[in-house]
Formats: sequence, C-alpha cells, structure tokens
Amino acid sequence: MVMIATMSGGNYELSMHPHPPPHHSGCPSLTTLCPVSTALCLKAREIFMSQPTLLELEAPIKIVGDIHGQYFDLLRLFDYGGFPPKANYLFLGDYVDRGKQSLETICLLLAYKVKYPENFFLLRGNHESAAINRIYGFYDECKRRYSIKLWRTFTDCFNCLPVAAIVDEKIFCMHGGLSPELHDMDQIRRVQRPTDVPDAGILCDLLWSDPERVRK
Repeated sequence: MVMIATMSGGNYELSMHPHPPPHHSGCPSLTTLCPVSTALCLKAREIFMSQPTLLELEAPIKIVGDIHGQYFDLLRLFDYGGFPPKANYLFLGDYVDRGKQSLETICLLLAYKVKYPENFFLLRGNHESAAINRIYGFYDECKRRYSIKLWRTFTDCFNCLPVAAIVDEKIFCMHGGLSPELHDMDQIRRVQRPTDVPDAGILCDLLWSDPERVRK
C-alpha cells in the first residue's frame, strides 16, 4: 500500500494504492510526506474530536495491538487481514517509537482513518504522548527527517485520540488495563480532549496498567 499525494491550489489530495509503482520503494517520498502529514493530522484530529472518547463498535472487527513504527509489518498485517474497507479495524495504540518508520506507519493509519472514519478506529496508547515519544524515538525521527514543528503537530493530533472501545456491548478494549478508580463507563465518556496523559487517574491507568499475577 502506497500513499500518493497530489497538490492543487494549496490543497492536498491523498490517494492510496495497493501496490507501489515499479519505480517506488514502497514508502512515501520525503518531499511529499511532510505536508501530507500536516494535512492528515488536522483532518484526523477533526474526526477524532467528532467521535466519542469511548467508542461503541460492532463486530466483525479485527483488533490489533502495538505497531511501533514497523511499517512493512503493518502492510503484511493488512495483506493478511484485508485492506480497508474490506475489513474493519480497531488498533489499540502505540503506533510510533522503537521502529525505524514511525512516520510512514502513523501516516498510513491516519490516512485510513480519514478515508474510512466509520470502519477504521485508532485508540491512544501510552506512546501517543509527548513525554514518552520525546524519549523513545518519534521526536528524533521527526527532527531528523523534517522538523520539531511536525512532531508538535502529531502531538496535538494524539491528544485527541479516543482512549477505549466497547465491541458488541461486551468486549472492553484499551491499550493498558483497568483502573481501580473506574466504576462506570460514563467516567471514560467524560474524559475531556484534547489532553496530555496525566501521571495518575483513569486515563493514565487505561493507557499504562498491565495485568499482574497476585501471589498469595
């Protein structure tokens, strides 16, 4: 899958193709990715803010864990599970950091969100936070390849991501785990966005908590 950007009168039109042209390496070019990234962030942010903090979804839907900048693994995942909109997807966060192609990865995911807003869903992970991806690679990738300003644009978009989802009224999905402060779903619905990830509380727990085996 390749993103191809066309500029006309200052506007960017994004198209996605299942296979790269013969001269293409399989990744978006450096000359087009930066302006397209900014446009994607702005449009995706608008869509995230128009949808609830707690998504309520229906099966069938494929649920996917951490990607961490592994762009070609993401393409293989779509090749295996079906490219949107042939399949519906819910991603649980951690799209950037660690891998070498966080920019390509997050741009493709945001492009699908923009193109199929009711079939393709992205939750926030703990790495969709400025305090974390400032350290683990995404900030450095943006700075090295483009600019700190682009990183800030992504940060603003990440601050608007939904944080949890319920599938078929019975499957509760989030990046991290449960919070001892969580007593009903309305508490999640009331989380205000855009927001940074706090150091404690329900939002922090939903993104950070890991199951732990308690030994007696």
